[in-house]
Amino acid sequence: MGSFSLVHWVIVLAIIVLVFGSGKLKNLGSDLGASIKGFKKAMSDGDKEAEKEAAEKKPLDDKTEPKS
Repeated sequence: MGSFSLVHWVIVLAIIVLVFGSGKLKNLGSDLGASIKGFKKAMSDGDKEAEKEAAEKKPLDDKTEPKS
């Protein structure tokens, strides 16, 4: 009772296409894809920046004096 069959999903998809139209759905898909691409790019840029900051803050073991 809780799950939908394939026929139910086809009917729901047809109603969505009738309400919004195929042009708006195409634009919505394009906008969603562009925003996901931008999010992934920002995440990878953030990772590169974090690695760069970590490399700059890492102390060099060769130049430090041993503590006794």
